[in-house]
Amino acid sequence: MARQPKITFIGAGSTVFMKNIIGDALQRPALNDASIALMDLNQERLAESEIVAGKLARTLGSKADITTHTNQRAALDGADFVVVAFQIGGYEPCTVTDFEVPKKYGLRQTIADTLGIGGIMRGLRTVPHLWSICEDMMQVCPDAIMLQYVNPMAINTWAIAEKYPQIRQVGLCHSVQGTAGELARDLDIPVEEIRYRSAGINHMAFFLKFEHRQEDGSYRDLYPDLVRGYREGRFPKPSAWNPRCPNKVRYEMLTRLGYFVTESSEHFAEYTPYFIKEGREDLIEKFGIPLDEYPVRCVEQIARWKDQAEEYRKADEIKVEQSKEYASSIMNSVWTGEPSVIYGNVRNNGCITSLPDNCAAEVPCLVDASGIQPTYIGDLPPQLTALIRTNVNVQELTVAALVNENREHLYHAAMMDPHTAAELDLDQIWSLVDDLLIAHDDWIPEWARIARQARSA
Repeated sequence: MARQPKITFIGAGSTVFMKNIIGDALQRPALNDASIALMDLNQERLAESEIVAGKLARTLGSKADITTHTNQRAALDGADFVVVAFQIGGYEPCTVTDFEVPKKYGLRQTIADTLGIGGIMRGLRTVPHLWSICEDMMQVCPDAIMLQYVNPMAINTWAIAEKYPQIRQVGLCHSVQGTAGELARDLDIPVEEIRYRSAGINHMAFFLKFEHRQEDGSYRDLYPDLVRGYREGRFPKPSAWNPRCPNKVRYEMLTRLGYFVTESSEHFAEYTPYFIKEGREDLIEKFGIPLDEYPVRCVEQIARWKDQAEEYRKADEIKVEQSKEYASSIMNSVWTGEPSVIYGNVRNNGCITSLPDNCAAEVPCLVDASGIQPTYIGDLPPQLTALIRTNVNVQELTVAALVNENREHLYHAAMMDPHTAAELDLDQIWSLVDDLLIAHDDWIPEWARIARQARSA
């Protein structure tokens, strides 16, 4: 009998996301009887995830061997695929800290998990734990592929490539395929009829082509339709999933740059210096920018999970549909050799020639039995390269701080952040970073902590 693949899920206490990824995998014939190792430090949530995974397997007629672990290396032993999805510090205290401390300085944020002062601090908390996974993988599953779903995605991917270049990894996000679906909905065109090509960095990649297949087999550029619809007030249509986020920022930037960015308007508003400004409430209102959006989502998700957990406990079976995540497609292609194309975050290595080779680029990738093979893109349009570089600067300095254990670079990263620099002066930036490092304390590496005598000064 052929060996079945082993899938290890680190952070399996994220039960809903685990359900989506493992449910996707078990729906694929080649993965249906996989060995599933669920790992989390929270034993209560791990037990809940074990129940859900078991019911998924029964629903899908799977003979999957499901095990649970609180020991990371034991869970990783012999893995073929390692799915990583965790949040160091959780909503409380760390996400709350990332919002409330900057707010004292007048620095407001929307999501704060990718860039900006919140993204820098999240990277500082997160990368050491990802490195610990890499270290264990080197010992017990050196040939496994890490499927990394953790933010700040670009900082994480870059940092792993710097310290553990031997690890086969890809950072995964649903922004490209999700945005394609949103634009198709605005245009009233089935997404299956749309052809697109995207490239850039995570959360700041752009559709270089966005076209509709015609009856004669040719393709028509959809950008004029999108611009016209926005200027006439028809686009964006009300959000299908979150009425607080009307998506106007991205359409406005389309009219300025000529290309549509693949991550949400609430994210993009804080990656640039143009939309969130002290004393400019007119901008907040005009573009519908949802300040403090991520904490609101966290509270909603926690409440929603309580209801879902009770529902899962009572149900004999759990119905599951194929999600839009790439993980199961990658596993299937690597395991069977059947090719697929995904958008992944990888070390650039010349794929986008107008960006640094060592940055984390988000590009189309061919996946087959040989693994994940990024596509050559060449130069991006210069205005896109210039805007992306402002975000790469922050990522590069954060990674440099982590790799070299140099706390000064955290301050440098905050200086270079477009939104932070547009709002605060140098003394404020330095003081803000001090306050955040003090507040996070045990959640961050020893080298990044401020000496206790400095705290009381």
